[in-house]
Amino acid sequence: MLITVLLLCSLLSGVVAGFTCGDGWYWVAPVTFVSTFVSLAVLVFLALVVLCALVDLKKPQQHDSKLYRFVATVLCDAAYPLLSARLHTTGTEQIPTNGRFLLVCNHINDMDPVTLLKAFPKSQLAFISKRENSSMFLVGKLMHKMMGQLINRENDREALITIKNCIRLLQEDEVSIAVFPEGYTSMDGLLRRFRNGVFKIAQRTNVPIVVCTLQNTNKIFKNAVKLRRTDVQLHLLRVIAPEEYEGMSTAQISDMVYTLMAEDLGPELVFEEN
Repeated sequence: MLITVLLLCSLLSGVVAGFTCGDGWYWVAPVTFVSTFVSLAVLVFLALVVLCALVDLKKPQQHDSKLYRFVATVLCDAAYPLLSARLHTTGTEQIPTNGRFLLVCNHINDMDPVTLLKAFPKSQLAFISKRENSSMFLVGKLMHKMMGQLINRENDREALITIKNCIRLLQEDEVSIAVFPEGYTSMDGLLRRFRNGVFKIAQRTNVPIVVCTLQNTNKIFKNAVKLRRTDVQLHLLRVIAPEEYEGMSTAQISDMVYTLMAEDLGPELVFEEN
């Protein structure tokens, strides 16, 4: 999408420059390109604001919205080149193409959901997210239309309701669920122990568990300010089939997934427990 916009801007600037008389073409072309790009960006932003203004967060979302998911996918795709970031993936050919799954990943930055949506655009990921994110400008409403599930991490009873909602969504074949089992964004980028409760979702639904790790998303904004490129690594480590964790407790499943992530990230990216 972004490439199409850039080509359109280039074409228009070339046409305008071609009709310019005299020697002014050399400045008309770049000015036309920039002004066209900015105008299109403003129009897209206004359209997004209007689209999100139509969303009522108080009204439960019954089904995944194809329109809002398409918009989110386009935005996620555009975010990477705009922020001078490049995504490198390994193992993504393992992603299940039939049936739903539970995706788990480490969490180091707000760009993590953007990265996962970009990497798995056809998987209909619905994220479990802290309830405070519902108030984020535009993001909260896009997430709501994409069946995002808010969780109160400080109230076990309310958290259980969220877990049950996720179980229902998987059982109804509505979406696949994505969760960051650490529960919080790691401020230092180090992997920490998981909250075991999220693995009840897999136990109750018998869906595959897709285990991923992310590296360097926490550097994207810092590097973008300095006009530096960021190479983000997304590794799909393993798809754990239901029969592999059958009979295991949530703590045992959690330990298995944690070990896979820790081994992939390496000791320098794993918090050392005392």
